[in-house]
Amino acid sequence: MRRARLWRSTPFRLAITFGLVFVVAFAITGLFTYLFLKRELLRELDDSIREIHAVIASTYSPDNDLEDLVSTVDTYSNLNKTDERIFSVTDAKGKKIAGSFSAPAIKDGISDVSSEDVNLGGDTDYRVFAGAVGDKRLVVGQSLNETDRLEEIAFMSLTWATLVVVAVAVIGGVIIAAKVQRRLDGIANAMSAVSHGELDVRVPLQGKGDDIDIVSGQVNEALDRLSALMETMRQVSADIAHELKTPLNRLKMQIESAVAREERGDRYAATLSEALDEADRINATFEALLRISQIEAGARKTRFREVDLTDVMVAVSEIYADVAEDNRQFLIANIDISRPCPVFGDRELLTQMFVNLVENSIRHCPAGTTIEMGLIVGRQHATATVADDGPGIPAEERDKVFRRLYRLDKSRTTAGSGLGLSLVRAIADLHGGSATMEDNLPGLRAEVRLPLM
Repeated sequence: MRRARLWRSTPFRLAITFGLVFVVAFAITGLFTYLFLKRELLRELDDSIREIHAVIASTYSPDNDLEDLVSTVDTYSNLNKTDERIFSVTDAKGKKIAGSFSAPAIKDGISDVSSEDVNLGGDTDYRVFAGAVGDKRLVVGQSLNETDRLEEIAFMSLTWATLVVVAVAVIGGVIIAAKVQRRLDGIANAMSAVSHGELDVRVPLQGKGDDIDIVSGQVNEALDRLSALMETMRQVSADIAHELKTPLNRLKMQIESAVAREERGDRYAATLSEALDEADRINATFEALLRISQIEAGARKTRFREVDLTDVMVAVSEIYADVAEDNRQFLIANIDISRPCPVFGDRELLTQMFVNLVENSIRHCPAGTTIEMGLIVGRQHATATVADDGPGIPAEERDKVFRRLYRLDKSRTTAGSGLGLSLVRAIADLHGGSATMEDNLPGLRAEVRLPLM
């Protein structure tokens, strides 16, 4: 993958965006943590110098005339030669009585002063507490060096942590984006290959079950359907060419025969009638193909209504009972007419589906065959069957008979175009169901499974 392409990729931009959001959130959190730490350090420092101020102030009383106060202040001052703590006692005029500095300008309470403000050398800052002790004024201060050092450590720690988070976000974003981009490239490459005619190419799956795997699976399902459709188109084209070649040749021969008869002065009306019948059969084949295509396109769904499948099957059985009897066969309807079976569909198409199944059994079964129509109503689906005890179909041929124009070798001498069962499956698919052929032991059982309303 080219680097420039990675920078422009959506996964990289999303990863960097979320990384920056995390960094900003981390920085804001760090800033608040730093400010909170600084406040807590100052609060503890304030408590400390107030406590020292109170201890020293407690040594003063008007009776002992400042001796204990001065002694205590001098003692504290002598113990802090490094100027980490400073002490001062001044009189009402601001003159130093004891301590390490004199600062008459310091206001009462907590305040911050520099070493210059208290006439000390260096550039140290102090946190001081000033307050009256009798008619005197006591100032206690603590250097901010330690506090500043802790604040600096905290600030540097947060700064380095932020830099580490930024680096991790960028590196992680690049790695994540590269992985996602490779998977997206797999989809793009597969679609590019399909656009160039390689219909067997599929998008590789990671098996993680994430959103990209789900999309990839859906793309593969679409490619499977496209491949099946293209294969069906090739098969239909080949079957049309194969199945119509013979009737077209017959039609041509009949027309040539009629022309020859006309030249000899013979009567040729019968020959033209045969040619007309052949043309009608060819036209019926194309009409059936067109109807299947319309059904598969879903054009008839606008006519869907609530239909009682029980009524449809009973009506078909009543109509074809006499047809089966004329063919010396028996048609039985094993259907509970008292139990409705509501489905959402097109009544005309559903009727056509069962007509085709019954006619298929009547046409391809010998005399004496028993044909049974059944209906089982479940909780969510209904299973309709048309079974016979005839010769049946080999297992390897049972799915092929649903292909357009496909006919078994033993059925090529019988009437029909090889589109009846194709129409059955198309109607079942249109209604959200399925159509299959099973062994009836003996014979053949056609099963149609449809969802209930």
